[in-house]
Amino acid sequence: MLSGGGARGAYEAGVVAGIMEVLKPKRAPFDVLCGTSVGALNAAYLASHAHVPDMNAPGLISQWQALDLNRHLKLDMWGVLGRKRKLPKLPLTAADDHGPSFIGRSILNTGAIDELVEHAVLWDQLRENVRSGLVRALIVAALHITTGKTTLFAEMSGGATYKSTRDPNRTPRVGPICAEHVLASAAIPLLFPARRVGTEYYCDGGVRYNTPIAPAIRAGAERLVVISLLSDAPDELDDTPLERRLAAYESPIFLIGKVLNALLLDPLNYDLQILDRFNRLITTLEHALTPEEMMRVNTMLEDNRGVAYRKVDTLVFRPSKDIGRMARTRSKAIKSSMFSSWLLARTATLGTFWESDLLSFILFDKDFAHELIQLGRDDTVARAADIRRFFGVG
Repeated sequence: MLSGGGARGAYEAGVVAGIMEVLKPKRAPFDVLCGTSVGALNAAYLASHAHVPDMNAPGLISQWQALDLNRHLKLDMWGVLGRKRKLPKLPLTAADDHGPSFIGRSILNTGAIDELVEHAVLWDQLRENVRSGLVRALIVAALHITTGKTTLFAEMSGGATYKSTRDPNRTPRVGPICAEHVLASAAIPLLFPARRVGTEYYCDGGVRYNTPIAPAIRAGAERLVVISLLSDAPDELDDTPLERRLAAYESPIFLIGKVLNALLLDPLNYDLQILDRFNRLITTLEHALTPEEMMRVNTMLEDNRGVAYRKVDTLVFRPSKDIGRMARTRSKAIKSSMFSSWLLARTATLGTFWESDLLSFILFDKDFAHELIQLGRDDTVARAADIRRFFGVG
């Protein structure tokens, strides 16, 4: 399970690399991959390399370390003006002309991320990995902007099924996943425009569903490795003078950062607490009921929610450091294009930590990515015993 969070997603690459370093697998250790926003991009990359034992984690790291602020944090005047544009040539499924490829005003140019999705993900190999069963499911979440509902695009292998939810706010769409689905899932509101998939428009799935745990379970996952991009580090004390706080409240950059933080970095703890309650409930029922009674309970649950409850083990990784603080520190040493420098300078005027929310999403800088990758790898290797125990290796 790969969360969304813009430039923070480099941490996920570090965690995956750390897992591979600990396990030294003989085959890919993940066959169900779910992601939202940048997590969708990382998930698609891993799915397209599932034929390699380490899922080419070094290659994923290389993609992150190739980031360039001058290309990936580039102002898009057409987007600011809300003009219609067309996608560059990509491996898309929608070849029709039912409306523009983008809608809505946005700040950043999409060209660099379009190229990344086109070249980093091996789309033909992904198809083959799903067909052969190396990948049982690839699921990416996007928000359908007309209805405000989460759409879960799921590509499934022949022997896998997706158990539909009764939740009216989540709609599964089973079929091949292509560049357009990933780009739609990563279309962070305000920063990137909404994208067309077929004849409909979608934006970042993290707006309502940033860490898609339930879809993985409905796709048949028995155990979950979850990578969160929210740190458990204590909040930094704010010593910003009142007058500077008031000025920050009026800054659109401050507001954008807070909106993104609220929308995309949803608290994972609640979902994990619910999952733990279900695990304990199932254990209690298995001890208290006969097999026949337990079967009747599961039948009732399947009728009501589409899938029975079952125990699901989890292994959760979180940054040991506050990524926002890391972004603030790194930004002070960066020299880039006029727009990038202006934006980073503007955030630096907001006070002690006001800027960290937005910065951590948009700091598409190779050195910042390297820091996050190293943090992810270090956090993971430090838990080598937990990883081996979870995967059942000596």
